[in-house]
Amino acid sequence: MSIPLHLALEVDAPSTATDIAALERAVAAAERAGVAFVTIDDHPGSPSIEAGVRASYLARRTTRIGLAPTLHVAATEPFHLATQLASLDHATLGRAAWVVGAARGAEALATVGRAPLGPEAVRRETADVIDVARRLWDSWEDDAVIRDVATGRFLDRDRVHHVGFEGATFSVIGPLITPRPPQGQVVVIGSDALGVTGRLDIALVGGDTVDDIGRRAVRARRHGAALAFAELTGLDDLELRLERLAGVVDGVRLHLPDLELVDRIPPALALAPAGATLRETLGLPRPANRYALARTA
Repeated sequence: MSIPLHLALEVDAPSTATDIAALERAVAAAERAGVAFVTIDDHPGSPSIEAGVRASYLARRTTRIGLAPTLHVAATEPFHLATQLASLDHATLGRAAWVVGAARGAEALATVGRAPLGPEAVRRETADVIDVARRLWDSWEDDAVIRDVATGRFLDRDRVHHVGFEGATFSVIGPLITPRPPQGQVVVIGSDALGVTGRLDIALVGGDTVDDIGRRAVRARRHGAALAFAELTGLDDLELRLERLAGVVDGVRLHLPDLELVDRIPPALALAPAGATLRETLGLPRPANRYALARTA
């Protein structure tokens, strides 16, 4: 029986944090099972390989599955964060996503020489970083690269834009140093507890019961998230749990106690064949470029 839900899988584990071969095996198994995308957690200050680097390694070693590293807003310079994710989208030909991380403790922020942040400060910074990343991804219009041999022009400078962003703790002039991502906008994923649900493409919601999850999913969509994914742990009674969640959420993110269990995910649980990009797989439209819209208004 096919369950009408998208499947995602968290592949962070002690083995995959430092053993890139173990990570590659786990993601390959997830791809065979029809998982829509994998998320890769990150732990600033730990000896693990940074999640964005691990995702980049997997970019050309996978063909269909989406790759979603966690990048922490307060521990990553916003311009570089947006560039790293745009580059990942180019490397994967449109399969990149971003799990918004909000680490704010002393150990995590010591990696970049910052003091710990309070809850409201990190919520404000999270909102600012998402906003500037989205502007930077739009800073090149889709037809900015013209490659006009006759005139020797590579770019149409009127289609590359300064974003001029002023946040609470940083400013970014832009534009980005890479052309617009293939998806237009990288898929943005985050917990509904971050306080920035309206800025997310996918809100991750938890709960002890289907009713709890359902209430949070309804609230996330009402606040602006396009999709809501439930957080689930383990494979026990997975098909039954998915049946109960069908129509309540759009997908689930699985957390497995042992990534050797990835091979036990039934391929029949995949919602549909993959699209050309992660957005197509998830049924998300490719956003119009804000600067192109303003220029032609």
